[in-house]
Amino acid sequence: MTRADIITETLEAVAEAVGDPTQQVYARLFEAHPEFEQLFIMDIDGGVRGSMLQQALDCVMDHADGGALAPVLVPAARADHEGYGVEPTDFPLFFTAMRDVFRESLGAGWTPDMDREWAALLSELYGLAKEDA
Repeated sequence: MTRADIITETLEAVAEAVGDPTQQVYARLFEAHPEFEQLFIMDIDGGVRGSMLQQALDCVMDHADGGALAPVLVPAARADHEGYGVEPTDFPLFFTAMRDVFRESLGAGWTPDMDREWAALLSELYGLAKEDA
């Protein structure tokens, strides 16, 4: 199984287990980093949160499949978020919140392959976030 297959399997299993994980991902992010919640004060209907999660998932899938989106999107989004006061080292914490929610949502269904591929993927995304845009 390729990395893309394993990441796809994870996302499909999460969708089956919890449906849309947006609320859980942001709850986890805000629990670990309460200072981020104030950045979404104007997001009354959750549209910005949903859009950000979708972009992050698109980035994850593209990168897992060897695409060229993440090396462009991650540094650009990191630089964009600096304008909102998000430190460059804090930007990729969103990906960690995603992984943690997915792992928790799947419980015993979270496999060693998933653990290995998500750890590698996060390491690579954190590396991309450190690069200059």
